[in-house]
Amino acid sequence: MMTLIEKATIIHYHRHRIAEFDGGTVEALGYRNSDSQIKRFATLAALASINGCSVLDVGCGHGDLKAYLDLHYHGFSYVGIDQMAEFIMQARERYGQRPNCYFCVADADLTELPQADHVFASGMLAYRGEDEHHAFAMIEKMYCAAGRMLAFNMLDAATFPPHPLLTGHDAATVMDFCRQLSPGARLVRGYLEDDFTVAMYK
Repeated sequence: MMTLIEKATIIHYHRHRIAEFDGGTVEALGYRNSDSQIKRFATLAALASINGCSVLDVGCGHGDLKAYLDLHYHGFSYVGIDQMAEFIMQARERYGQRPNCYFCVADADLTELPQADHVFASGMLAYRGEDEHHAFAMIEKMYCAAGRMLAFNMLDAATFPPHPLLTGHDAATVMDFCRQLSPGARLVRGYLEDDFTVAMYK
């Protein structure tokens, strides 16, 4: 689990970016640009059909994954959670009036995650922390909440440069862990040079 100081540092980081880039921008979320966000979303969305299913978006930011999924799927329900109240406010303003769509301020570390057919996490496993097992604990927690599939992305330690707050992960180590839970887990690369995506199926 992340410490309170580590969580406060993450919140401070994003509030600084909100002040620098204006709230509601992808840069405030920590993305370099909208193209890198969309490429991550496209990779996640291609891993399973979610028509008529339920979706949980962990670390949803402004809820933009909901908008992307709406372009490609229909008839699904969506719940997005994030520990940043500022992000959830933006998400509710943008997408909160859409049918079967709900946003909640919640710390994924401490909250019992609601069950959903498909669980997605884009960017939320990128933060550095003293607990080297934190990412694996979160992966297992999210996988337990998934009825059909968990899909998440991580920064690639092989190509991501050193950063004071963000950290990359070794894809082989991550896949070894994921395949203990889901033998059919898939690794997807090639959409961005410093990122990889994992899909874990039930």
